[in-house]
Amino acid sequence: MEPISLIITALGAGAIAAAKDTAGTAIKDAYQGLKTLIKKKLEGDVLGQAMVDAKAEEIKQAEGLLKDKITKTGADQDQEIIKVAQELLDKLKEQPGGQQIINQTQTNTMSGNTITGNVNFAPVQQG
Repeated sequence: MEPISLIITALGAGAIAAAKDTAGTAIKDAYQGLKTLIKKKLEGDVLGQAMVDAKAEEIKQAEGLLKDKITKTGADQDQEIIKVAQELLDKLKEQPGGQQIINQTQTNTMSGNTITGNVNFAPVQQG
């Protein structure tokens, strides 16, 4: 799996697992560690950082934009991020149902069904 797909899969699967009450501390810690490393690379990019903290379905919806932000910062080539992403997936595989979460997330990541584009924020006008 290419590094960017590994990272996106780990983020999505980690978000799903962390949302479940059954996720152990090791998984939650690994997921938080991955998010922290990526957010550090995206320092100054508020939207990118928010996307890293998003729920799994939101990560899926904005996957193209998130991939773009991660690759532009070189986070997809950062060996520490790649290592932590792989460790998170390995920990998930050990959990009951973990491989199913990874497979589902990976299928969504590899399907090419991504939304890409620019996000423009405008001030809200009160009527």
